[in-house]
Amino acid sequence: MIETLKLTESTQEQLCCPICHSKLLEEAEIFLCTNSQCQAKFPIVDRIPVLINESASIFSLRDFVDRQNTTFNITPTSKIKRILVNLVPQNSVNIQGSKNYKILTELLLKQSEKPKVLVLGGGILGQGMEALASVPSIDIIASDVSFGPETSLICDAHDIPFKDKSFDGVIAQAVLEHVVDPIRCVEEIHRVLKDNGLVYAETPFMQQVHMGRYDFTRFTHLGHRRLFRKFEEVCSGVGCGSGMALSWAYQYFLLSFFKSQVAQEFAIAFARITSFWLKYFDYYLVNKPGTFDGASAYYFLGRKSDCVLSDRDLIKMYKGIRGGISPEF
Repeated sequence: MIETLKLTESTQEQLCCPICHSKLLEEAEIFLCTNSQCQAKFPIVDRIPVLINESASIFSLRDFVDRQNTTFNITPTSKIKRILVNLVPQNSVNIQGSKNYKILTELLLKQSEKPKVLVLGGGILGQGMEALASVPSIDIIASDVSFGPETSLICDAHDIPFKDKSFDGVIAQAVLEHVVDPIRCVEEIHRVLKDNGLVYAETPFMQQVHMGRYDFTRFTHLGHRRLFRKFEEVCSGVGCGSGMALSWAYQYFLLSFFKSQVAQEFAIAFARITSFWLKYFDYYLVNKPGTFDGASAYYFLGRKSDCVLSDRDLIKMYKGIRGGISPEF
């Protein structure tokens, strides 16, 4: 067992091969699969295990051994550029994240004295996650497909390299739009959660492409709920509202006119300076029916269940404009 890894010893004991789920053995800065039919080898880079099933992933082990940029640009930016970026107001606001993480933290501490929580896409601390991260007794395993300040494990959510029922909670904040098969990823979340384990997800609906080629899917509120049909709902709703959606649409409208990176950066700055205020309407509009039809993103907090939500029960949960809006309206 490697004491210098960015993982606790108890977490290392729960690791398994992402290909066949067999036990892993540490040897000379690599992990070896103990299954004689598999015998896969996985590198360790800067104390971070790289446990990727290359045959089923868009990423390769070499991407991380060579420290290539994947979903994030890990090349440090200049101090001047960081200052300029911070001066421009943001046109995004997560109006429910902090509240939801407090609820999640309370629920986790009720079911375990030392909860173990896996964060998918956790290379950077998620918005509102401070309440969870500030509790010393909660063991947070920050996994990602990119190196980041919080990354302790490189893995692909399609093949989570942990044994069944390893975690009290799993978080997928702004992640499921960036996976090629979100259904498979949620099945993996279900597998690695303990009985009655908790899942928290935030996923966009009315958002333009971000993270470039690593952006695949969007969900309505009901579509998001169906994705977690094997979970009992604790709460769900709008995480980012229609005001933010409008501001993003305006920004990307301006971006459509330009090709050069410099011009696009100026367009982004101009769009945010002139439209950032729209996001503040979301604090008032968050629970309005129209917002459920036009939100920027939705959240779901649920508990692992043996029951499956039926599609007939699913459509009864619709909270949008009664009767909907027809295309001809």
